[in-house]
Amino acid sequence: QVHLVESGGGLVQPGGSLRLSCAASGSIFSINAMGWYRQAPGKQRELVAGITSGGTANYADSVKGRFTISRDNGKNTVLLQMNSLKPEDTAVYYCNAEITPRDIMRRFRYWGQGTQVTVSS
Repeated sequence: QVHLVESGGGLVQPGGSLRLSCAASGSIFSINAMGWYRQAPGKQRELVAGITSGGTANYADSVKGRFTISRDNGKNTVLLQMNSLKPEDTAVYYCNAEITPRDIMRRFRYWGQGTQVTVSS
């Protein structure tokens, strides 16, 4: 079994910072792209940031210059550093990863359980 576990969400004031972390665990052969999505109430889930296994990152226009995605391939983790947070960043944030389990040897897309980020004064 492969699992993604997120941590680091919470309540923060506008202009503040939060750091989200996501760790993949289980019998993993390889991990390709990893990323963060978010879903606000009444809205569709959207890509926030993604990062390839080689470290190339891409961002939604709404978070460019404020959010930074990074990964530690040795620890199977992906991080999202969020600075200058705005109320419109409020959403449930989901970790996503393309993982090949060791016992199946086919690539699947896995999701974390989600972590709430609330930006409010």
